[in-house]
Amino acid sequence: MTTATSSQDFAKRLDATAADTEALLGQLLSDTLLPDEIARPRRVMEAMRYSTLGGGKRLRPFLVVESSAVFGVPRASALLAGAALECIHCYSLIHDDLPAMDNSELRRGRPTLHKQYDDATAILAGDALLTLAFDIISRDELHSDPTVRLLLTRALARASGIGGMVGGQMLDLAGEGRFGDREPVDVARLQQMKTGALLRYGCIAGAILGQASQKDYQALDDYGRALGEAFQIADDLLDVEGDAAALGKQTGQDAALGKTTFVTQLGVEGAKQRVRDLIAKADSALAPFGARGDVLRATARFVAERKN
Repeated sequence: MTTATSSQDFAKRLDATAADTEALLGQLLSDTLLPDEIARPRRVMEAMRYSTLGGGKRLRPFLVVESSAVFGVPRASALLAGAALECIHCYSLIHDDLPAMDNSELRRGRPTLHKQYDDATAILAGDALLTLAFDIISRDELHSDPTVRLLLTRALARASGIGGMVGGQMLDLAGEGRFGDREPVDVARLQQMKTGALLRYGCIAGAILGQASQKDYQALDDYGRALGEAFQIADDLLDVEGDAAALGKQTGQDAALGKTTFVTQLGVEGAKQRVRDLIAKADSALAPFGARGDVLRATARFVAERKN
């Protein structure tokens, strides 16, 4: 198989999972009441759909689907877990864009949610997506074994919470000097928490769903950690070198906020070399899976080379 062909195959798989995830999220965010729900207020539902539907690469659900495929997990189960993860990701973007955080005006080429609606609606839509994620990940149809559902739920809570994404955002704000003097920033640790934790979850979720051995779980854990760091460095590089129109958001924001990033620490060329080293590390972590890891290998290359 040529590189061009494999790249085309990868793009088709990525697009197919994005379309399936979009359709599933559309169902999950419908106006249909679930048992024990009293009402689904129109404004908050519209706001949730505005921020969650309408495209995007859906990289995190893709990681769940492809890491699950390594162990032969049914696609429907993987898509459901991926949808829960995407709800967490979308909630985090809504809150991240708020005036109290990054005060962003554009997201995916459209006004951010608080600009389209208002701050209160944005906060509540984010809260609702966060809680919906845990509703989804704990559903009986996800896996017949309640222990598997419990492990998935706990891992998602830890990836998105104090020791993961939320904690990383707090360290990021502290590094900007929001709470007094600027605090020294350990960029690698900050980004491992803020960005890397959810990407890593996308990788280990497949191992949990597939009830993998400890060795195979660790392999995907190692892959996910390398991938998460590579993703963030690529993101930092795009903020310096990227095109705002292609990205669908403003560039140069890190510099404007005086943020310490991988690029400010390593320089542009040093950051690019670090990405190459991490992709090699991710590739090496997949060695136990042989050809079953090919799509995940292509995913690492995609993360390193993306333009948006």
